[in-house]
Amino acid sequence: MNIKEAKEQIQYAMTAYFAKDELGSYEIPTARQRPIFLIGAPGIGKTAIMEQIAEELGVLLVSYSMTHHTRQSALGLPYIADRQYDGQPVKVSEYTMSEIIASVYDAMEATGIREGILFLDEINCVSETLTPSILQFLQFKTFGRHRIPDGWIVVTAGNPPEYNRSVREFDIVTMDRLKKIVVEPDFDAWKEYAYARSVHPAILSYLEIKKNNFYHMETTAGGKSFVTPRGWDDLSQMIRLCEKKNLPVNGKLVSQYLQDSKIASDFAAYYDLFQKYQSDYQIDLVLAGEASEEIKGRAKKARFDERIALLGLLISRLSGQCGHLAGQENALVLLLESLKRIRQISGPIGEITGQEISRLSDLMDIRQKSNTLSRGARRTYLLAIRFLRERAAAEEDFPAYKAAYEKAVADMQAEADAVNRQLTCAFRFIEEVYPQGQEMLLFVTELTVNEITAAFLSHYGNELYHAHSKDLMFYERNKEIAARVAALDPDSL
Repeated sequence: MNIKEAKEQIQYAMTAYFAKDELGSYEIPTARQRPIFLIGAPGIGKTAIMEQIAEELGVLLVSYSMTHHTRQSALGLPYIADRQYDGQPVKVSEYTMSEIIASVYDAMEATGIREGILFLDEINCVSETLTPSILQFLQFKTFGRHRIPDGWIVVTAGNPPEYNRSVREFDIVTMDRLKKIVVEPDFDAWKEYAYARSVHPAILSYLEIKKNNFYHMETTAGGKSFVTPRGWDDLSQMIRLCEKKNLPVNGKLVSQYLQDSKIASDFAAYYDLFQKYQSDYQIDLVLAGEASEEIKGRAKKARFDERIALLGLLISRLSGQCGHLAGQENALVLLLESLKRIRQISGPIGEITGQEISRLSDLMDIRQKSNTLSRGARRTYLLAIRFLRERAAAEEDFPAYKAAYEKAVADMQAEADAVNRQLTCAFRFIEEVYPQGQEMLLFVTELTVNEITAAFLSHYGNELYHAHSKDLMFYERNKEIAARVAALDPDSL
């Protein structure tokens, strides 16, 4: 299965494992909750989906790479303890708590959250001396005499033997106690993640044309030659930073992330071409409905790869603006909850606001410690906190808070209207330039599979999108209830 399907299967398992009966006991007893064994090629996104799942479920995540552990750090250190057996004092060997188990308890103490995921990566690459302890842990969830607490689910990950010579295959007894999920590289599934991560449009449009280069693994006379999803993701971040700082993006840089000389050289050449497209097409003018006849003529005569790049530029710009808007919306939802709390508490409003700022800061800190605070979620908290600090600094009363909130909602709606106009201009441009081609199909498809633009379209709508998506049978796909905007109503304060 692909990484998206694997994530869904893990989420289903988590939901089942966390389910409790009417007496508060887990429906599936902890001892019968099989650890999940996620196996797939390196760089395919196994760690990334665990971070996403923990954030979405609101549980803790403690991660360890097992190749970094010795028997002592995983099992604990031995010490001599005093015991009495049949009335006779004796010395016996005991073990301190495993570093891994202790980390679980540390996370619970730091956050107050009692449920979580213990993620053990590269589980099948442990040392020979540690292997018996790992097998014991997978079967009984204990290291030495210490067991992971109830409410914690074990997820493990590993690479197939062909990718790592230190892999040790588990015996049938162990495998029969695991939920095995095999993950295969799939560009279309990764693309949804890539949109959410704002992967550079040059990478997405390049891989749209050359999907075979998304994942590559080959043994040559010079050693391993490979390209992984992790490599593309990391390269994207570096390209964006280089563009921001006016640093060169060339073959030397690309080859540090794409460790196959042919693919690295090919993408470096494409990136140069993509930059030329970006300059030639002046996307700002297209989205403003002011594209010149020269730009339209160039688009009509463009080769297939150039058309894909143009669509990628449009999607990237729209996705970025929709993502910014979604961040504003999330912050306003969080802020509305805070304003309701402030209104309900008696006392000096400045002091109450300070307490609410501390509460939000503490919640952000807890999520940070639990490894479930994404960059977007952090921005949501910071925007809400900044709003409250500005109100408190100005020594305003609650009606002024409400007025400022109403203005923020109005500004957000104005921004949404502006994005919608740009989206309409993009549709008009494609209708005019490619009236009979497949470009409209590709454009609507990308808007639909991109969670950021799909959420915008679900919340705010767009007549041309709905017309074209209905024609292309995409209207029902990713359709959501547009209730979030209504939830921002200042009259509820």
